[in-house]
Parts: sequence; structure tokens; C-alpha cells
Amino acid sequence: MRTTFRGILAAIAMAALAAVLAAPACLAADPSGAPVKNNGQKWRIGYYEGGEYIDYQKNFISLLHGLRDLGWLDFAEVPPQQGEGVQELWKWLGTVKSDFLEFVPDACYSANWDDATREATRAALLERLSGRRDIDLMLALGTWAGQDLAVDGHSVPCVVMATANPQTAGIIKSADDSGRDNIHARIAPERFLQQVRVFHDVVGFKKIGVAYEDTPAGRTYAALDALEALAPELGYQIVTCHTKSDIADKAEAEASAIACFRELATKADAIYVTVQGGVSERSLPEVVKIALDARIPTFSQNGSDEVRQGLLMSISLAGYKYVGQFYARTVGQILGGTKPRALGQIFEDPPKIAINLKTAELIQFDPPVDMLLAADEVFEQIEPAR
Repeated sequence: MRTTFRGILAAIAMAALAAVLAAPACLAADPSGAPVKNNGQKWRIGYYEGGEYIDYQKNFISLLHGLRDLGWLDFAEVPPQQGEGVQELWKWLGTVKSDFLEFVPDACYSANWDDATREATRAALLERLSGRRDIDLMLALGTWAGQDLAVDGHSVPCVVMATANPQTAGIIKSADDSGRDNIHARIAPERFLQQVRVFHDVVGFKKIGVAYEDTPAGRTYAALDALEALAPELGYQIVTCHTKSDIADKAEAEASAIACFRELATKADAIYVTVQGGVSERSLPEVVKIALDARIPTFSQNGSDEVRQGLLMSISLAGYKYVGQFYARTVGQILGGTKPRALGQIFEDPPKIAINLKTAELIQFDPPVDMLLAADEVFEQIEPAR
């Protein structure tokens, strides 16, 4: 008998709870992550990313909100941001009142999705961390940054954020152990398995299309291991198309993604829209149009904002609120004296279902009643990017 949608949701909630309970106990003197000074001084914070990407910006802003709520920072709201980078946000942080944190003006690094720039930036940053030692904690956003800082030669604590799977990417040893005293990387081991199960339970696809860059990082972003693991059990085929993602030319990445989605729409009966450089606020309207024209159901790996803009459904990140709180407590505990390796890394977002009824109407898809009853976010129109 086919599992009901509510049954899937209940299983997701239980798995999330089990993951949290199974995580190592947080060993900080104050597990709340409450503010503490650095021997009377401010803690100096640095930042490193592989390149501009909206998910990095959103994760960083969610961390800032979490730090504000814990008392580390004093501000009302983060100002609206233009584009997908954090450079302007970093400058703004220089004006934010804090008795505890300093976001060092010249410590915001980006590899700009360029291999040569990445090598030079990595070398300069590691020399600074091991030589000058003027940074107390690094925030590493994304797979490139996590890989570049989870290495021998420095001991500066690093909180790795916004990675699809830090274990598969070689950033951490396992979900239970980062493998390095100074490294912490949040991991949600069941996230992509849950997404694929829910999508299949609702749609019942036989061929699922997925576009991704054919690199180790690209395959990690696309959650190919989860798709492949469930294929024999659920009885579907995986239809792939290769894009360009982690490159400096965003327009080229977006064009490659659009071309792949056009191809997948002729070969698959559902599409899993995964995180990559070519899926952006600029390219998403065309991706949505392709799926609507072909009457193909889509699932957003990235959350409800893409559902609002026209993809059919997702398990969202609850507006990044909960993961921001998790990162903020982690940063606070590390600055309070706990080694990053001693802190639990497993954190599953609370299940939050989003569906776009206008999209369902246009592709002539009739959502199950139990899905509509269980949905947290129901969009009745396709809205433009904010």
C-alpha cells in the first residue's frame, strides 16, 4: 500500500527528532551560546565564500539574526540587500553596535568562483590564520570554503555553513565527528532522502530529471547519492544533464541550466531542481516556464521561495530561522570556550511543506487532499522574485 503523505511527514518529523537526540551533547560551559568577551576585548570574525550565491547571503543573514537574539549584536533589522553577495553587508556590520564582536573590515574573502582566484585566496588566508593569527573565528560559506579551511596548518575555529553535504565533500569525517578540533559543519543527513521520498509519494514519477555540474562538488549539490540510493526502492530512473555552475560567468551558468531544463523536460516526467550557480532569480522564471509548458511537476531542493516563484513544491527551510539559531548558538559556544569538534553537527530543519496551487493548475496536477491539509505554505499565484 502506498504510504500517505501525512505518514511521510510524520516519519520526517520523527527522523529529525531522532537525529537531534542522537547528536553529541553540547559541552560548552553555557550551552545557550550567551555573549562573552575575549579577555575584555571583542572577538574578531572573518568570512570566506567560494563566490557570490544567494543561499550564502541568506544563511549569513540568518546567523546575524540569531546572534542579535542572543545578545551578541545590537541592531533592529538587516538592511535590504542588492545582488547575491555579502560585501555591502560586511561593510554595514562595521556600523553595528556590539560589545563582543568585530567583523574585521579586511577579512571578508571570496574566490569569485574562479579556480586561480581560489588558490591565491586560500594561500593568503591560510598564511594569515597561521602567521598573523589576528582572526578568532572564521565563517566558511559553502563547499569550496569549507574544503579550503578544513586542512592542516592552522588552528583557528571554523564554522562551515550552507553546504549540501559536508561529509561527502570531505570537509568532515562523519556526521558525529568533524575529524578536526577546529572544524564544525552542520549536516542534515536525512534532508535529501526526505525530499525525494515526499516528491515521489506525491507525484509517483518514473523518470526524475536532475541538472548539475559534473564535478565532485556539483554531484554533491545535486544530492546524487540520495537519488541513487532510493532509485531501486522506489522504482524510478534518473535522467541527468550537465550544467556549468561554479564559474565566474553567471550568465553562462544560467544559460547552461536553462538548456538542461529544456532537455530534461522532453525526457523526464518530473524534475528535481537542485542548488547550483545557474539557478538564480534571473534564470528561475525561464526554468518555471519550461516546466509549465511541458506540464512537468517540479520540486525545489532550495525551499519555499522558489515555490512561491512557480516551482510546484518543496520542503522548505522555514525561512532560515531555525538554522540561523543553530549557527548562532554554535558560534556562541565556540567563543565561550568549547572546541568546535565537541559540538553536535546534526541539525534537521522542522518539516515545512510548500506548494503552489497555480502551478498545479497550469500543469494539470491534482494535489492529494492530505498534502493540502498538511501544507504549511500554500501559494495561489506565481509571484516574482522579491
